[in-house]
Amino acid sequence: MNIVIDCERMKYPNTGLYTFGDKFSHAINSVISPEDNISFYIDRRTGKFMGEDARYIEKRLIDKLLPVPVKSLDIWHTTYQLSKYIGGSKNTKNVLTVHDLNFLYEKTSPSDIVRYTKKHQKRIDRADYIVAISEFAKKDILEHLDVKGKPVIAIHNGCILPEYDDFDAPLYRPQRPYILAIGTVVPKKNFHVLPAILKNNDYELIIAGIKSDYVAKIEDEARRHNVEDRVKIIGAISDAEKYWYLKNCLAFAFPSLAEGFGMPVLEAMRFGKPVFISNLTSLPEIGGKYAYYFENFDPEYMQGIFEKGMEDYIADKDKAELIKQHAFSFNWENCARKYYQVYQSLL
Repeated sequence: MNIVIDCERMKYPNTGLYTFGDKFSHAINSVISPEDNISFYIDRRTGKFMGEDARYIEKRLIDKLLPVPVKSLDIWHTTYQLSKYIGGSKNTKNVLTVHDLNFLYEKTSPSDIVRYTKKHQKRIDRADYIVAISEFAKKDILEHLDVKGKPVIAIHNGCILPEYDDFDAPLYRPQRPYILAIGTVVPKKNFHVLPAILKNNDYELIIAGIKSDYVAKIEDEARRHNVEDRVKIIGAISDAEKYWYLKNCLAFAFPSLAEGFGMPVLEAMRFGKPVFISNLTSLPEIGGKYAYYFENFDPEYMQGIFEKGMEDYIADKDKAELIKQHAFSFNWENCARKYYQVYQSLL
């Protein structure tokens, strides 16, 4: 079997799509048969993330107009649902990974919803097999797009974190116990509701991720609750810094309005941390019975959920271990084996 994995979106570091491309590529490379050949379609800015000995196909400008020429290609795996790229010939089978249809839940205008739906439908039309990263995303696909009888399944992402036990140089060193939030700092992450939970305690809130204009709204809310000195929006962090912040945080908060999966939640749970998340989109599927949920974002209600959740977590001596076990059940090798079965089913 000759396989190409589209990793073009890995040109953007510190994103969920980079993480998916990196972790999935390593995992699928380790589970395929020795008789199979695998190549990685990349932007030149990505670099040889699989090592010097791996096979790479570098993106060209013309690839947006014509299929990437790959001789005797059996499987082209599109790992980003709006990718403009396709390869091989008319005999090549296309596997499409859909991460989310978040435009349905964000503050999107009706005309933009129509436009995004058409874009997604175009990719669905050229796919032979569709994989959603959660049951929630699968449900959205089946309800809002026409799959024309093509197979659609959900395969959960895995979760793994490189360990940096000796690292002790974070971008910002907290002065108090802290609540951590990680993610691109944009409105759909809903981070501006978090300063409210600093009331009646002396904790800090650290928000790590690529910044946008949305930072101003978070800062406004921090001032409104008189906690601006305890809210730290620190920007993008390295893997080593992420490991340090997760390892040392008091709790993790993720009140997102729209998620196809929710990787930061699982990363925090791998450390046995209490996670406080919204009950929206895919997050209950990921957190299960081991998370604490915000069912609305009223400040007093959120304060109560946080206080009761921390009390419950501290009182239950087995809680941290159960949370860890739940997180470790999301495994990249298992994920890759299920995709490999998809590839095999198409030939």
